[in-house]
Amino acid sequence: MNPLIEVRDLSYTYRAGTSGGVKALSRVNLEVKHGEFLAITGQNGSGKSTLARHFNGLLTPSEGEVLVEGLSVAERANIPAIRRLVGMVFQNPDNQLISSVVEEDVAFGPENLGLSPFEIRQRVDQAIKILKLENLRFESPNYLSEGQKQLVAIAGVLAMKPSCIVLDEPTAHLDPRGRREVLENIRRLNREEGITIILLTHFMDEAIHCDRMIVMNRGKVEMEGPPAGMFRQRDQILSLGLNFPVAAQLAEGLRLRGIDLPDDIIHPEEIINCLCRLK
Repeated sequence: MNPLIEVRDLSYTYRAGTSGGVKALSRVNLEVKHGEFLAITGQNGSGKSTLARHFNGLLTPSEGEVLVEGLSVAERANIPAIRRLVGMVFQNPDNQLISSVVEEDVAFGPENLGLSPFEIRQRVDQAIKILKLENLRFESPNYLSEGQKQLVAIAGVLAMKPSCIVLDEPTAHLDPRGRREVLENIRRLNREEGITIILLTHFMDEAIHCDRMIVMNRGKVEMEGPPAGMFRQRDQILSLGLNFPVAAQLAEGLRLRGIDLPDDIIHPEEIINCLCRLK
């Protein structure tokens, strides 16, 4: 199967052609497969948000190309079709919530697609059900927690039935409980609904749940691979200014105390299982 998204020698410069031009991406190459859960991480200014904004045509390449299902984001005529395929959820949900009632907010995207009232109702019902927002359906978003607002923003994108959802630091402003709730729903969309997920995050405890992880640094792809393999490369991860998942840090501390644990532990359950076997 062809990749959902192809990035070929992508470079992007903000304010290109001016004395204040800033090169944010430099010859980036990557593919996103249908149905995968991809995490893109890196320090602030690494280029991950700039890269993500090319996936649905919010930005177009200065050099190179980005293809979504074979459609170039540089062709203006392709943008409506590309945005049906790839939905975006941003860091601050307030920037995406525009209605005074949750179900009206979820309906906004499908309405803009020109769908029939019957189809809009079906999509809204389905999105609300999938994200378990039934008890908030007639509430005002203004009275919701930040985590609940983010789920409503995701529901609005989900109701447009995209093949892929790109989430740009969706838990950055949330407390631990809100982060856990949003992440659990993102994972469920991927596993149960088959939606391709691209998660931009600086929380390593979120990145460990993906199929594949990409680390950006100074506008380039610095590292790429499954999370367990990535976190074995301790010196390189630390040199890029990234932290280790809490479970990996705990496992390292236990190894220093003489407890024999594998060097690829990244999940809390792995520590528990290993300790139980040792006992």
